[in-house]
Formats: sequence, structure tokens, C-alpha cells
Amino acid sequence: MTDREILSRIDHTLLKPEATEQQIKDLCYEALELNAASVCVNPKFVAAAADVLGDKIPVCTVIGFPLGASTTECKVFEAMDAIKNGAVEIDMVISVGDVKSGNFEAVKADIAAVKKAVGDRILKVIVETCLLTDDEKRKLCHIVLEAGADYIKTSTGFSTGGATEHDVALFAEEIGGKLKIKASGGIRTREQMEKFIELGADRLGCSAAAKVFLNK
Repeated sequence: MTDREILSRIDHTLLKPEATEQQIKDLCYEALELNAASVCVNPKFVAAAADVLGDKIPVCTVIGFPLGASTTECKVFEAMDAIKNGAVEIDMVISVGDVKSGNFEAVKADIAAVKKAVGDRILKVIVETCLLTDDEKRKLCHIVLEAGADYIKTSTGFSTGGATEHDVALFAEEIGGKLKIKASGGIRTREQMEKFIELGADRLGCSAAAKVFLNK
């Protein structure tokens, strides 16, 4: 697998709470050098990232992050505000509590409302796999698809675990190409990147691309 094949799938990411605006700008310059798929930043920095990147690389942001416990109305407002500031891809976090309560209709409605708000922009849905059973993961594949989202995403990277080969393979088997997959959380080596892509990941959320490919 070539560097280009890997980099074209990477959402170059910086979501640390202590990140500064200058660090976000540096992230954008790295993404331009890498020709990454997108830059993923917190909503606070969407406008700054869009100012650096223009139309060269999409700006992605996270909604209801990292817990997913905001109301649907808050997620919708946050997504619309991010779009106004220049975001073209949205990664939202579901309410894991609703999943654990068996309230999958609420999860579907939450996702569908955000998708309606973002329109034809890409919506990725973070399900936080480390907190789920395999049965819940399989069910969520169909919920995310039925709600109209574009991707199911493994993790925030802020919970008890990140992407695993097992979960990406499970998604790929369950959804059969009908829904794209983003692996995120703990991806730090080129070998991991290759493996997740081989297993079916269409995107990789990681902060290590500059270290791996630019020796930074």
C-alpha cells in the first residue's frame, strides 16, 4: 500500500483540550503537506482551520463531543454553527446511554436530525465501540444507515479504548459496503493504518500522520 493510498484516507486530527490556535494552524499546514483527506478539529477552531485551508482540504469537526450526552437540539445547533464557520464534514457522537437503555429509536432520531441539518455534507457517527457489546455494534450499523449518515465511526479516542481490528471487521461484515467505516483512536503506526484499511476502513482518524510520514 502506497503512502498516497493511506494519506488519502486520513483525517488529520487534533482534539486535545489544551490545543492552541497556532497548533491548529500547524496541523493544517501539515495536512496540506500530507494531502490528507481532511483536518479534524474542535468546533472552536473550525473558522481558523478553514481560513488556512480554503478549499484545498475539507475541515471536519466533532459534535456532541466527547460524551454524546447533549440534547439533539444542541447537536443540531452545534453542527449548523460549525458549517457556518466552514466545516464540511461532521463527526457526531451518539448517546451511548440510549443504546444501553435499548432506545434505538432515539438514537436514530438523533442522527437523522443532525443529518437533516447538515444536508449533503458528510456525516460520520461515532458510536464509541469500547462501551458496546457486539450485538449493540451490529444493531448500530443498521441504525446509522437507516438514519441517513455516511459513516459509522468507532471511537472518540477519549473513552476507555480506541479502534480495534475486531470492530472494523465486524462493521465491514455487518454492513457490507452500504455504509462507510472510520476507524479512530489509538492509531499510531503505518502498520496499523494499513491493517485497518485492509479490513474495510474508508477513513482513519489519527494525530500521528505527521510523525509517521513527515518525521515530525
